[in-house]
Amino acid sequence: MSRLAWILTGLLALIAVAAAWWWLGREFRIDQHDRALVARGQPIYEQHCASCHGRDFKGQPDWKSRNERGRLPAPPHDETGHTWHHDDDVLFEVTKFGMAKHAPPGYQSDMPGFGDRLSDEEIVAALAYIKSRWPEAIHLKRRAAGMT
Repeated sequence: MSRLAWILTGLLALIAVAAAWWWLGREFRIDQHDRALVARGQPIYEQHCASCHGRDFKGQPDWKSRNERGRLPAPPHDETGHTWHHDDDVLFEVTKFGMAKHAPPGYQSDMPGFGDRLSDEEIVAALAYIKSRWPEAIHLKRRAAGMT
C-alpha cells in the first residue's frame, strides 16, 4: 500500500473514531424554556405523538395495565406519568429508536422509533414541547436528581 493510501486510511479511521466518540458522548439539552423550540415542537407532537399519548398528555386509558396483546398502553406525558422520570438522553433515544435499548429483553411495546420519520432536531423540539407542559415542581425534582 502506498504512503498516501496509509495516510488516507488513518485519516478515515480517525474521523470514524471521532464521530463515534461524539455520538456516544453527547448529552442532549432539551430546553423547555426555548420558546421557538417549544413552538416548533407542538405541531410535531400533535402529528406524531398525540394519537397515542393524547393532545392533553393524558395517555391511553388504563395505561398501567397490559392490554389484550400483553402490551402496556401509551403512558401520559404529564406529571401523572413516568416520562419525566427519565433523563433527556433516554427520552431522546426512546423517541428516536423505540424501547428496545431501555426495556428488559423480550419487552414488547407499541412505541415505534421515529428516527426514520423525524430528524434529531424535530425529536428534540417535540420533547421540549412535552417538557414545557410539566409543572415547575417536576422540573425541581428533575434538577435535584441531576436531570435537565
